[in-house]
Amino acid sequence: MSSTYQQLSAMVKALEEGLQDEGLWLTKEPSKEALSSAEPFAVDTLSFFQWLQFLFLPRIKQMCDEAAQLPEVCSIAPMAEEYFKSHQVDGDTIVARLIDIDQLITNA
Repeated sequence: MSSTYQQLSAMVKALEEGLQDEGLWLTKEPSKEALSSAEPFAVDTLSFFQWLQFLFLPRIKQMCDEAAQLPEVCSIAPMAEEYFKSHQVDGDTIVARLIDIDQLITNA
């Protein structure tokens, strides 16, 4: 596994831990229909954290495991910032971890 994938795997693990620490980690998986949304961030069927946990993180983990081509651009942190603003939740730690992931993927 290359250095980029190792770094990304560590960042994903830190993000998962941050979500758990903040009480944002969910135990129940959404329905297959909800996970099948074609909308960006599955905004029509999932909360932002459901999307992170059940779609984004597994996809990034799979890319790391397979050393697959990463996206050319990643910009998840701005969506997290908007989510936290509208839900009045302190998400500085989560946003900071997403900024790190965005930067690593975009600069890979």
